This record gives sequence, C-alpha cells and structure tokens, in this order.
Amino acid sequence: MPRTKKETKQEVSEGRTKRTTKSNDLTVTTYSLKGQEVGTADLPKEIFGGKINKALLAQAVRVYLNNLKGHFSHTKTRSEVKGSTRKIRVQKGTGGARHGSIRAPIFVKGGVALGPKFRKVEFKLPKKMKRAALISALSDKAKMGEVLVLQGVEKVSGKTKQMQELLDKLSKQNILIVNEGKNEMLMRSVRNLPTIKAIAFDQLNVLEIVAHQTVLFTKEAVEKLESKMVGKEKESK
Repeated sequence: MPRTKKETKQEVSEGRTKRTTKSNDLTVTTYSLKGQEVGTADLPKEIFGGKINKALLAQAVRVYLNNLKGHFSHTKTRSEVKGSTRKIRVQKGTGGARHGSIRAPIFVKGGVALGPKFRKVEFKLPKKMKRAALISALSDKAKMGEVLVLQGVEKVSGKTKQMQELLDKLSKQNILIVNEGKNEMLMRSVRNLPTIKAIAFDQLNVLEIVAHQTVLFTKEAVEKLESKMVGKEKESK
C-alpha cells in the first residue's frame, strides 16, 4: 500500500531527528595502542560541541598559511647597485639619447625598476577569533566522527612499528595525535611516518586539525585543553 504524503513527511522528520541526535553525541570510542576498542569517553561540549563557523575557519587557515611563507625575494634599485655616478656622455652633440647614470634600469647590470622587496608580512587573529576558530575546527571533526581518544601513550616504546600497526588498525589516511605534553618516545615513534604526527595540546591549531583526517586525543590532553579554554573563559566572566 502506497504511503500518504503525511506519513512520508513524518518519516523524513524522524530521520532528521535521528541524524541530529547522532551528530550531537559527544561520546567517542577509546582505542589502545594496538588499535583495539577499550571503552568510551565523553568530550566537553564547550569545545567539541560548539557552533561551526566555516568562514572563520577559512580565514584562520589563510592566516596560518600566510605566516608560514617567507617573502625573501629582494632586488636592488638603481641607488643600490654598484657603478659609477658619472654622466655617461654629454647631454647634447653626440646624436645619442640622453642618459645620466649607467646604473639606470635600461642598462645591463643596472638596477631593477619595480622588483620584489623583502618584507615581513604577518597576519594576526584576535584571541577571541582564534579561540572560536579552534572550537569550530574541533566541533566539525567531532561532528564527522573523526575525534577519538587514545589510551596508553605513556607505554609507547619509541618503535615506528608500533605506530604503524595503530595506523593500519584504524584504517585512516592521516592522524594527528594530541598529547598532554612533549613525549620523546611518542615523537620518536612517529617521526618516520609521513601520515601521522604528534603534538602537545598547547601547540594545537586550526591548520593542524584541518590538515589531518582524524584527531586522536589522550584523556589527559582533553582535560588540559578543557582547563585551558573553558577555565579561562569562566575567569574572564
């Protein structure tokens, strides 16, 4: 029996409700170093369940990418190149064009008229915009189910093989591991793997999040990030 228009609308509405509930769920899977599921963890809503501002994300990425670039090209003008200041020839009587300096851009080995100059171009995001962009990036990853929790980082042996096995088990293209602090063994185990990177929680930025498919947090890193971001907001209020 064909469904009525009312029934179809009701099913669509129920489907939207189910999808919305799923995307707002901030309970994520916890994995061991062997890539096995060992439990679940709850992410703080203030950081991973915020409003996603795509325009702000794009602006933040542009700022980070620009600040990575170096504007080092530099050419010399006619006042900077080496050469005599003597007038090439007399003004009149030779039949040639009028010239003053051999360092003029028209001559070989002369200065460059409108060449590039070394300059430091650095963009800055206000603190509130930087914080909002970070929350947008983390919330977007959490909504897509690409934020996970990693357990047992303190037991990392420093061997590349251990991290490669984790990468294979999770079946992800590239992974960002966020730890509570600098872990020498963790850094050593990932440095030869081009698709996995490890950083401390205080080095986390929008560009790193966007550049990686999946973000793996340690439980301690989530707690410290929450303390840093949510705690400061409460103090300012």
